[in-house]
Amino acid sequence: MSSKQNVRRHALEKHREKEKTRSNTTNVLLSKHWKKIYPIGLHKTGSSLSLSSLSLSLSQTSNDSSLTDSSSITPLDQKISLALRLIAASSSSEKREIPAMKNVVRAVSPTRNNPSEEELMRRCNWITSSSDKVYVQFHDDCWGVPVYDDHQLFELLALCGMLMDFNWTEILKRREQIREAFAGFNANHVAKMGEREIEELISNTELNLAESRVRCIVDNAKCIVKIVREFGSFSSYMWNYVNYKPIINRFRYPRNVPLRTPKAETISKDLLKRGFRFVGPVIVYSFMQAAGMTIDHLVDCFRHKDCVNLAERPWRHV
Repeated sequence: MSSKQNVRRHALEKHREKEKTRSNTTNVLLSKHWKKIYPIGLHKTGSSLSLSSLSLSLSQTSNDSSLTDSSSITPLDQKISLALRLIAASSSSEKREIPAMKNVVRAVSPTRNNPSEEELMRRCNWITSSSDKVYVQFHDDCWGVPVYDDHQLFELLALCGMLMDFNWTEILKRREQIREAFAGFNANHVAKMGEREIEELISNTELNLAESRVRCIVDNAKCIVKIVREFGSFSSYMWNYVNYKPIINRFRYPRNVPLRTPKAETISKDLLKRGFRFVGPVIVYSFMQAAGMTIDHLVDCFRHKDCVNLAERPWRHV
């Protein structure tokens, strides 16, 4: 009997040690979870732990029946329960705020569909993102605007003639130097240039103009002087070909824009008869476009409407 009592006593002591160890383990786990839960519930801050995952972690990491037995509620259990309710309240409030945030996005997002300033200023297709600023400015401010001043018309005719050697960007970057070199394109002054002045212009590296180009401009100035004597002005002579009103085209694609027209061929033939040089029909049509004698901005270009409005004004040539 004594041996049986010893066995029972030993088993009872072993059981008590297990219970003590289990109690200590439970307290450690509860303390660990409490440190996680309490700040979250107290301050109602956001957390990566959801209510379901937090409850699941508590039930899986503890074997203490007091956590699941409603009949044995301790102060610690009450605090945990309070923390869980606070988290639940915080989660539900966040869920209610989500639709409001979506409404804000929907209210703001339509503004993204509004056309930007760049879209409102859609230009002709040959103006691209890589186009030089001076070329874009020429397109926006000058190209297609009706010109009636003799000096400006002479300048545009000379610049268009240079397209045989350069592109618009290269010409426009030197426009001020060219204008100064040719006396503001006053035909009377240019026509009187002597050989010495012509040689200086040819040797001017900033202008970078061939001898034939310089002499062509001087010779054309002499022809303009004669036209002014006959028609009163170079402007009257040129605009007479279009009945003093710009030709309004409504091209949709660049391929629709011609390089030459029958009207340009007629003007070219007469200019050649009068002694002008480098005034073929392609050059003449480029001149007509630049001087606004023909409106060739594409219909979806923002400048088309502006130039049409200018073209439809009563002719005010002086």
